[in-house]
Amino acid sequence: MNQNMAAAMELRCWGGDWGLPSVHTESLIVLAYTKFSGAEVAVSPIDWTWKTITVTVPELVCGDTAVQEPTQILNFLRKQRFNADYELTARQGADTMAYIALLEEKLRPALLHTFWVDAENYSNLTRPWFASRSPFPLNFFVPGRLASGALSRILLTTGEAPLHRISEVEGKIYSDAKECLNLLSYRLGTANFFFGNSPTSLDAFAFGFLAPLHKASLPSSPLQSHLRQLDNLTGFCDNILAVYFSSDHFYG
Repeated sequence: MNQNMAAAMELRCWGGDWGLPSVHTESLIVLAYTKFSGAEVAVSPIDWTWKTITVTVPELVCGDTAVQEPTQILNFLRKQRFNADYELTARQGADTMAYIALLEEKLRPALLHTFWVDAENYSNLTRPWFASRSPFPLNFFVPGRLASGALSRILLTTGEAPLHRISEVEGKIYSDAKECLNLLSYRLGTANFFFGNSPTSLDAFAFGFLAPLHKASLPSSPLQSHLRQLDNLTGFCDNILAVYFSSDHFYG
């Protein structure tokens, strides 16, 4: 496709804060991948608009096409020839799928719990942040709606019936997440990226999951303390921010 003929791409996502281009994991995954693959996208934060309740973010809009969910958006970008994974072997491609599944299954529930279920973090950090970026009167119910979505997603991922109290699965959620962080740290070792010298979709996913946990000022988080002991993972996030996002204006 001739570059001049290519339709402009717009990425709708939650805006940035805490030194991050977005505070939202899925949005961060896509933002990082666009940088890694060289895709030109216009970033449109949905903050302070009515889209905070109507749009599923991230959403990539290109001409008449609108694509949601990181995996679908990355597939769409690859079809437009923006591919950060073209040098990967079949084995590395399989590893990528396995590690992304691990992040989704083992780390996501604990991240959702940390930001949306833990009462201290929710009332001091998460709820005020999302309320302050939603227009009146949405600011009264956007955070609560996102929190109940987070809760159902945790119970779904952990295979628990919705009737189970979240407190019954908390211990397992956090031990699984710490184990996942340890595995990631071991896999990364002393390298800058998971597969050598250039970042791929696995790096985009890992960054999206790790960066908010690394950078948010959480009042209480054993998971954040655990991540901060794994210097290579925090260094990985800082390196991506410095190399790919340092010149960006964050909508904080």
